[in-house]
Amino acid sequence: MDFLLECIGFPPGYDLGRLGQEIRSHGEAAPWRGPHGLHLRYPFPGGLEVRLDQEQGESGETIRPYFETQHRLRVAVQSLRLSPESSGDALLHGMANPPIPDDPWQELSDEDYPICAWLSNARRLPRKLDPGHVLALSLSGFALDVTYLGPNDGVRDPYILEEPRGAQLLPLEGPDAPNGCMELSLRIRSLRHLQNPLTGEPVEALEVDAPGRPLELFVSQWQLANAGFANPHPGWRIEGAFLFFGRVAGGLPRRG
Repeated sequence: MDFLLECIGFPPGYDLGRLGQEIRSHGEAAPWRGPHGLHLRYPFPGGLEVRLDQEQGESGETIRPYFETQHRLRVAVQSLRLSPESSGDALLHGMANPPIPDDPWQELSDEDYPICAWLSNARRLPRKLDPGHVLALSLSGFALDVTYLGPNDGVRDPYILEEPRGAQLLPLEGPDAPNGCMELSLRIRSLRHLQNPLTGEPVEALEVDAPGRPLELFVSQWQLANAGFANPHPGWRIEGAFLFFGRVAGGLPRRG
């Protein structure tokens, strides 16, 4: 996950052992993750954080980025699969922006699209969730590979500009595709300037124009430089593969 940590300001080759010790010394228990001390979060100002997970009986640990976005995305569940490595994580496949029942305008809506993501608070979910149940999710994407960043007219396929919001969002498929990964082509609406307090490196939160609600993405400044891309600008387009992490923020069925 170290290449994903670049997206929130940890340079290539950063000492992950040092980072793990910092989280263990100053972090706090991550909610809905399991025993205290094995699942920790280290929040930064502005909504960024790093999370450390270690399952009981395992010597290895995982450190990954996270961002607490204020946007809430309605997603109708199609499938939900618990992670074999962590009981706190679940892989969700669903449809974003499903029509609202009895909404007279639903036939005119073209805002739905398929989405997949890893949910970090799967312990909040009931053991069985009916297909089609709508959850409110807080999701952010972290770049695995950026294939284009530049003026909007450089879109890889012109027909994408005719789609709602000029956007394309598709789950990445194939035997070698990482779970929870999306292939995106989206226009950048705005940038929010953040900073990693442990490294002092700047971090850009990219708000992108997706159907229904905007999404927030993070990219590695080092990956962009190596690929020859300039810094992101509002109005430009970004394309590539992104891994989505988030949490259930609402829409849970009532217990009992």
